[in-house]
Amino acid sequence: MTTTCDVLIIGGGMAGASCGYFLAGDAEVVLLEREEQPGYHTTGRSAALFYESYGNATIRKITKATRSFLETPPDGFATGPILSPRGMLTVATEELVGRLDAHAGQEGGPRTEAVEGDALFELAPFLRRDRIVRGIYETDAMDIDVNALLQGFLRGLRAKGGRTVTDAEVQSLARAGAVWRLETRAGTFEAPVVINAAGAWCDAIAGMAGVPPVGLVPKRRTAFTFDPPAGADVARWPGVDLVDESWYVIPNAGRVLGSPADETPSEPCDAQPDEYDVAVAVDRIMTDTTFDIRRLASRWAGLRSFVADKSPVVGFDPSTEGFLWLAGQGGYGIQTSAGMGRLSASLARGGGIPADMAALGLTAMDLAPDRPALAGARRATPA
Repeated sequence: MTTTCDVLIIGGGMAGASCGYFLAGDAEVVLLEREEQPGYHTTGRSAALFYESYGNATIRKITKATRSFLETPPDGFATGPILSPRGMLTVATEELVGRLDAHAGQEGGPRTEAVEGDALFELAPFLRRDRIVRGIYETDAMDIDVNALLQGFLRGLRAKGGRTVTDAEVQSLARAGAVWRLETRAGTFEAPVVINAAGAWCDAIAGMAGVPPVGLVPKRRTAFTFDPPAGADVARWPGVDLVDESWYVIPNAGRVLGSPADETPSEPCDAQPDEYDVAVAVDRIMTDTTFDIRRLASRWAGLRSFVADKSPVVGFDPSTEGFLWLAGQGGYGIQTSAGMGRLSASLARGGGIPADMAALGLTAMDLAPDRPALAGARRATPA
């Protein structure tokens, strides 16, 4: 039996779910997820902040366009707030002060304030006074309830008539006349439009379809949690990162989440933490903070997938009909979720960049699979 619809979305992480949410109702949508549940890979391993100064200019524009949805989601989208106050403090040692100044001066950046002296250590009392000299505090950075956000998109997709099919790994896909035909573990599906939101596997999916790759490189990011000092009021601490992105810590459910902010190239896989990366992170964090990390409560890893210019790839591929890329969100897919969903849904309908994002200076070519920055990868033979 073959299931037919208007649009097939490959991948049930945040990208595919948000696109499906905004597209359903206007089109008959089926979302295909290779695992037993959506969000198993990168989405399910994210401890995300809404952090407007994070990422390149393209990412920051889509992040800004996402804020209003996350602050005031539609009625019934979630049972509680998606965002909650946190704050993010980017700090520098003496030798990194110049980089901190550049970070503070980025065009179109969010509301920040310079912090130094006693105020710096009142805000983050675990920083070492002999190491950290200055900081930039982003007051509007917020914690994101990742699971509530993902489930809200999936619930909304279904409420609008969309369908989610799990355990549906794509085994082949090919253009057959006016439709794409997909063979999966869950059966056969056909639609005139396929949206490639398969995360780390996006280039592999393109290869199955005979579409040139975009040069996607999955990169492993390691994280772990540890207990704070006894009696510490963790809930009041901001997230803190060193301006050279060599470590960060974020309060997390009564513990502290730490990471070396690593970006180790990897094949698409079920990523696992590397003990060396964990040890490096512990050493870096203990060098710049007063944390005494003797035991880890948990550890994990996820893949963040990038192309050459670290901007997402969103748009129809010019080499074939009805194949839309939704790839390369890197580590920004949660904070850009609603903006990316609206954007990809608009392009899938044959529309353009949503007006609010165009007003921020975002263009279709910033995201296009055939933009100049990706030309070298596009000349490669599909996998």
